[in-house]
Amino acid sequence: MPTKTTLTRRRALLAAGGTLFTPMIARAAGAARGVTDTQITFGTMQDLSGVTAVQGVNNANAMRMAYDAVNAKGGIHGRKLNWVLEDMQYIVPKAVQAMNKLLNKDEVFFCVGNGGTPHNDAVMPSMFEKNVPNIFPLTCARSMYEPFNRLKFGQFASYYDQMRAAVKYFAENHGKKRVGVMYQDTDYGKDVLAGAVAQIAAMGLQAGATAAFRPTDTDFNAAIARLQDDKCDLVIMGTIVKDTVIILQTARKTGFNATFCGNFASYSTAVAEAPGEAAEGFYSMAPALYRYPDDKTPAIQAYCQEYRKRFGIDVNYLGQAGNTAAMFMVAVLEKVGRDLTLDSLIAGLESMKDWHDLFGGPALSMSPTSHHASSQSFLSVVKGTRWTPVQEQPLSY
Repeated sequence: MPTKTTLTRRRALLAAGGTLFTPMIARAAGAARGVTDTQITFGTMQDLSGVTAVQGVNNANAMRMAYDAVNAKGGIHGRKLNWVLEDMQYIVPKAVQAMNKLLNKDEVFFCVGNGGTPHNDAVMPSMFEKNVPNIFPLTCARSMYEPFNRLKFGQFASYYDQMRAAVKYFAENHGKKRVGVMYQDTDYGKDVLAGAVAQIAAMGLQAGATAAFRPTDTDFNAAIARLQDDKCDLVIMGTIVKDTVIILQTARKTGFNATFCGNFASYSTAVAEAPGEAAEGFYSMAPALYRYPDDKTPAIQAYCQEYRKRFGIDVNYLGQAGNTAAMFMVAVLEKVGRDLTLDSLIAGLESMKDWHDLFGGPALSMSPTSHHASSQSFLSVVKGTRWTPVQEQPLSY
């Protein structure tokens, strides 16, 4: 039986109009897959009902709003955007199933905003067999742009880079010396661990205890006790939303007062607003800074108001990232023009220089030799259930 929270998320998605899927139209011989005279079919697999649905639904809503606005104005160069959205529930086999549908039934031209590190890693081989680009997946894993592949395009500073910058910042500015790591035993979590370990070694810091766990685990008492007994004063977190909140609640109950720092995956209002202010003082690195609905910039206020009016919830950081990815692709398609092929799409992506989003994020640029749009990352901390930038400038290592 679905929980009340799950039903609420599903209703929010349905209220947004379901998918934009329309019956597939046969393409002319020799034309790019997913491209006809009247539409461009592309897709996204995202978690809409699993453990990270609070992020996936918000992200998908923002993408939908962007594509709907383009279609309301007639589309791009005479073609409407036919976006097919699939729920993969943050489960790798479900992701494979969803991608098989997108590739073989929907015949998508490209995918944008696919969620999850292990999920993307699992489906990219089948995508590339059919020459379908994977553009700006919703993960900061290095495997989204390394090794170089003409069909891989990463948007964000990697988890590895984020965690190296975080360890360096806390060692130099807060005197942290013994660094522990709690992480999901997945490709995502191992990328977080690798970044922390590399910076610990580079600075000659003390490597504290580590604790790996499954994404579905909910009991962290033993793990917290291990890091506490090891006297870790900084804990790097390879966690997402639910596990982050439970870990912080557990640490608070046991009196473990180390500094905890997560990353893009935990930079969520759902974490900041956790009951009992469990996340007070929790840090996260992210590829950009979240802009709240009461931001002083009129354009951001207007966007946030429109989002809430349509979906009944506030846009969070993952939603803003979804808008950025969607509008970046709109800009690419507009730049490419009417002659839309796989080669012209890739050339268009590689020609993007210093593109800026609505929210004041870092400039996004790519080239024929680099498909990694930005390596900047920013540090924020929870104060009074809100994310507050530690500084407006990005950190590095």
